[in-house]
Amino acid sequence: MITLYDNAFSPFARKVRMVLEHKRLPFEAVDGLLAAHHDRLAAVNPRREVPTLVDGDLVVVNSPQIVAYLEQRYPERPVYPADPTTRAAALAWERIADTRLDAITHDASNGGFGFPDDTRPPGLLEAARADLAPIYAQLEHTLGEREFLCGTLSLAELALFPHLTAVKFLDIAFDGPTHPHLLAWYKRLRQHDVCRADLERTQAFLRGVGPTLQRPTRIIWRGDRIEWMLARGFHEWFFGEVRAGRIGFPG
Repeated sequence: MITLYDNAFSPFARKVRMVLEHKRLPFEAVDGLLAAHHDRLAAVNPRREVPTLVDGDLVVVNSPQIVAYLEQRYPERPVYPADPTTRAAALAWERIADTRLDAITHDASNGGFGFPDDTRPPGLLEAARADLAPIYAQLEHTLGEREFLCGTLSLAELALFPHLTAVKFLDIAFDGPTHPHLLAWYKRLRQHDVCRADLERTQAFLRGVGPTLQRPTRIIWRGDRIEWMLARGFHEWFFGEVRAGRIGFPG
């Protein structure tokens, strides 16, 4: 039995879970970020990061590596396109999702927890909109009248979907008049079995923990998220958070 250590707040874990469900592979899901499961996750991944996948005696970490492993080990119902050129395009979209989109959505939402007492750095949402605009334009141009980015549902959709859901709640989303093909594609994804299940699961998680969810003392940041914040000139805010002990790092 496959075990996936995941969390409904993690777009990377959501991607892996959707891949597993698309492939119709049985697996046990363990919320690795719940305090009750910290020791269990640490036993297989000392960095305590999700997603972490355990398949028999094999442990695989980092979402691109997990997806690559699943695709090779369980090739039925592939998420990589068969054509090499199209496969490269799908992997490129995964890379955009995992780096640029994740950094922007994470930083604009302060790790998904928001900014207490209106402490968001001035100009942060404007910077996010400016850097999302070319990504939206690229998606709009690539999609055209296509149903999917790479011909059929692929890793491209499963990697992008969690982030494009997040922007809806941050006032940095794409809009119908400017991005009609992108909006139509996103609406179709919401009706697809694995994407609909992902949304329902995330919404159920938020309903379940919403009344009791406490803001963590430290929010974990990693390379791309830090890089975007510094590249956009928000040094003082970031280093102030470091000095205040409100930023943590993996491991």
